[in-house]
Amino acid sequence: MRTAARKRHPHDDAPRTAAAFDHLSHLPDGPEREVLRDELVRAWLPMSERIAGRYRGKGESSEDLRQVAALGLVKAVDGYDPERGHAFESYAVPTVTGEIKRHFRDHMWVLHVPRRVQELRNTVRTALRDLSATGAGSDRRPSVAEIAAYAQLSEEDVRAGLEALDSYTALSLDAESSGEDAGVTLAGLLGEWDAGFDLVVDREGVKPALRTLPERERTILYLRFFEGMTQSRIAEQLGLSQMHVSRLITTSCATVRERVLADAA
Repeated sequence: MRTAARKRHPHDDAPRTAAAFDHLSHLPDGPEREVLRDELVRAWLPMSERIAGRYRGKGESSEDLRQVAALGLVKAVDGYDPERGHAFESYAVPTVTGEIKRHFRDHMWVLHVPRRVQELRNTVRTALRDLSATGAGSDRRPSVAEIAAYAQLSEEDVRAGLEALDSYTALSLDAESSGEDAGVTLAGLLGEWDAGFDLVVDREGVKPALRTLPERERTILYLRFFEGMTQSRIAEQLGLSQMHVSRLITTSCATVRERVLADAA
């Protein structure tokens, strides 16, 4: 079965694929269906790329937009039913467009917000733009009450939409803060992780296992790791050989590690 001829419609620049889609709808799963499906996707790929081009400059790379649009096209090819009587393009365009919009909704927000709040954001943004264009906000930002009246929203919804405007993008950590900390970057206001917390947790974690060791082994570990004594000095203090102290340290540490891991499991 030969797929779509390269002849174009005079007005919509679309390939003629009606016969190919009809044939695809009657094919069982298998290599022939996969080949025909791929040919149909390639035939309509220019259309999906044109749709992706409408969303350039909105914070996503052109390559990623083309890939998302291509995914939407594949879904359109798989979901199209020629027996419904409408042309493929009338089904594919909203499918591809919807896939791109979902991508922006799900992946382009710095902070995840519910879909309803995202919609409020769009409504509030449109109201701000319109009010500014008509002069209501030429010298100042329109008030919450003005936006609510124009967009027919409650003031609470307007505030939620305004907050969502700040969730779409994030300030750089090199941006300077305002107010009392003017001139200080955001990175300078962030705290740092204190490694001492990990040490406290580790010490508390090994205490039960240390208590199970004989008193001599506990003393050796204390002198080595808490007092910082060398193995030679420990051996001299306890009347042992340095090699014996080394073996006891290795054995004791292995025992403590095994008991801690066993308790964690």
